[in-house]
Amino acid sequence: MAEATHGLGGLKYDPAKRSRAPEWNVFGALVLIILIFEILNRMQGGSFLFNMRDNVDAIFNQQRLDIMILQVAIIGIIALGVTQVIIIGGIDLSSGSVVGATAMVVMSFAQTAMVNGNPNPKAIFGDWAMDLPVIVPIAIGLACGLFAGLINGLLIAYTRIPPFIATLGVMVSARGAARWWSNGQPVSFPTAEYGQLANGDLLGGMTFGLLHWPGQNPAVVFVLLAILFHVIMTYTLYGKRCYAIGSNEAAARMSGINVDRHKVLVYVIAGLLSAVAAVLLTSKNLTAQAGMGVMYELDAIAMAVIGGVSLAGGRGSILGTVLGAAIFSVIISGFTSIKLDAYYQEMVKGAIIVGAVVLDQWRQRKRSRG
Repeated sequence: MAEATHGLGGLKYDPAKRSRAPEWNVFGALVLIILIFEILNRMQGGSFLFNMRDNVDAIFNQQRLDIMILQVAIIGIIALGVTQVIIIGGIDLSSGSVVGATAMVVMSFAQTAMVNGNPNPKAIFGDWAMDLPVIVPIAIGLACGLFAGLINGLLIAYTRIPPFIATLGVMVSARGAARWWSNGQPVSFPTAEYGQLANGDLLGGMTFGLLHWPGQNPAVVFVLLAILFHVIMTYTLYGKRCYAIGSNEAAARMSGINVDRHKVLVYVIAGLLSAVAAVLLTSKNLTAQAGMGVMYELDAIAMAVIGGVSLAGGRGSILGTVLGAAIFSVIISGFTSIKLDAYYQEMVKGAIIVGAVVLDQWRQRKRSRG
């Protein structure tokens, strides 16, 4: 009996009641989805992630893997910020519009003066804003994201406006600002240095050429940021306060946490990550348009929810969001590989999102009863 009890009161340890980390469930779903698409592709005489050709030594289809990673890298960066917002019990509907507005502003200060020997036909400002050091547009872009996040945080923390309404207002305003900036016209022709931000070989430079992966900088930045925020959310006071506020805001206030200030900080970080996504997106495309980032906020929320982040707040992880992004990418690429029309893809993605929320609600009810 002594071996089966722990602590006071003779409570028994029941191995059957051990809870498995929710990330394992998400990982299992990812593996299952990959296997399903692999089987469907084999039935059509092709392959999904695993090579079938004898003349190829690689196990995986590297080209498809590259495409899948790039499909979600930029939105995944946004999802890292959205995850933190949801964990504190909030929501951010403005991130996609912040990407659009930031993209227009950033590209305006990243332009080159001459294009094929002629003055830049898309110039927004005069010569003073041409051929600036690459750090200038980056700093301006981060400032735009910080400002948008600060507005969100101040509205939510100090006016007590519901996060849905506050971020919805910023979403509409930011999209309007993106269209107003250049009267709806695209802004193009950045400097070569700016174009290398997304199209260079950051991974090769970091590994002294051992891992040569040109053009994949957005994916590298996504992975590095995911590792950084996983450590922050898991091991730092900032992360513990996020979970405390999301679990019980009143108790967090009573424990001495400055909840309002922390909310502002979380939304500022989310805005900064949206700005990082905007810089990489414009660098990758070498242009900026007012419509950039449309629906990005919903895709980012979907990645977090699919990854096990609870919309009720207080639960979830950066690792889960990364796995959710991977599922998102596999679904998109998988449907494309079996030649399923785009509107069917949207229907299935919507069903998966609803299913993930239903599962989360079921877990909450089960936890409250148990």
